[in-house]
Amino acid sequence: MTPADLVPPGLPVVRTVSGYPGGPEWLGRLPALIGELAERWELVPGEPFAGGSVSWVAPVRRADGSDAVLKVSWPHREAAGEGEALRLWDGRGAVRLYEHDAGRYALLLERCAPGTELGRAAELPAEERLLAGAEVLRELWSTPVPPDAGLETVAEVTAGWADLAEGRMARLRPAGFDPALVALGVRLLRELPGTAAREAVVHGDLNPGNVLSAGRRPWLAIDAKPMTGDPLYDPWPLVEQIGYAFGRPVPRDVVAARCSLVAGALGEDAGRLMAWAVARRVESALWAVAEGGDLEAGTAMMAQVRTLADLAGL
Repeated sequence: MTPADLVPPGLPVVRTVSGYPGGPEWLGRLPALIGELAERWELVPGEPFAGGSVSWVAPVRRADGSDAVLKVSWPHREAAGEGEALRLWDGRGAVRLYEHDAGRYALLLERCAPGTELGRAAELPAEERLLAGAEVLRELWSTPVPPDAGLETVAEVTAGWADLAEGRMARLRPAGFDPALVALGVRLLRELPGTAAREAVVHGDLNPGNVLSAGRRPWLAIDAKPMTGDPLYDPWPLVEQIGYAFGRPVPRDVVAARCSLVAGALGEDAGRLMAWAVARRVESALWAVAEGGDLEAGTAMMAQVRTLADLAGL
C-alpha cells in the first residue's frame, strides 16, 4: 500500500492530530512507522478503519495467516498504559495483546469478529446490552492489581479533573450552572477514590462503542484508558449511552432502574455508581463549555446532574 493508502487524508486521526503541536510531523512519519512495524511483526496491513480520533487502526494479516489489528496512537497520556492493562487482563474481558512497542505507542491486537459495537446492537433490548456490558466489567475487574502495575490511579486523574473543573467554574461562571452542584461534583471527584471498598484495573472509557462482539467471547472491550482504583468509576458511560435514558419523556425512573440493574449485576452499590455519575458529569459539563464552547450542552448535562444527585440522595 502507498503512504496515501495507509494514511488517507480523510481519516479522523489525520484531521485531529494535524491540529496538535508536532502533529503534522508525526503524521508525516506515520507511514514509515507502520511499515517498520509491519516488517518486524510480519504483517500485511489492510485498509485502515475509519474510527479513532487519535490513533491509526487497521486490520492486518499475520505470517501464520491469522487476522489481527494494528493500532498506532498519537503519543499522549491516556494511551500510555493501554498495553500494560491489556497484558494484565490477558484476554479476560478485553482483546488479547499480541505485541507491544511502548515507545512507539504501537499495539498488535486480537481482532473482534463480527465486531459490532454494543451501542449499535439495536436488535438487543437496552437492558440486555447493559447486562452484557456489566459482564465485561466483571471480567476486567477480576484481574488482581499488582503493586507495580505502573498505571495512573483514579485518584490522581480525578484530583486533576477537580482542579480543572474548579478553575473553569471560577473563570467562566457559565449561566445555568448551579455553583452548589458544581461544588458537589468537584468534592466527589476528590473524595470518591479514597472511599472505595476495593480497587481494580479499570477500563477508563467503557462507553458502548468500546465493547465489540467477538468470537472468543460474546463481547470484548477495546480502547482502554486504564487506571487502577475504584471500579465504580467505570459503569456510567454504559448506563448513560445505551438506550439514552435521558432522552425518555420521564428519565428519572429509567435512570434509576438502569443504575440499579447494572449495580446489581456487578454486586455494587447503585448510589455509589450514581455519585460517580454526578462527579463525571460535572467535569464533562464544564469541559463542554471551556473546550467545546457549547453552553447548551453544558447546561443540559447540569440538568442531568441534578437528577442523578437527587436519586443518589446527595
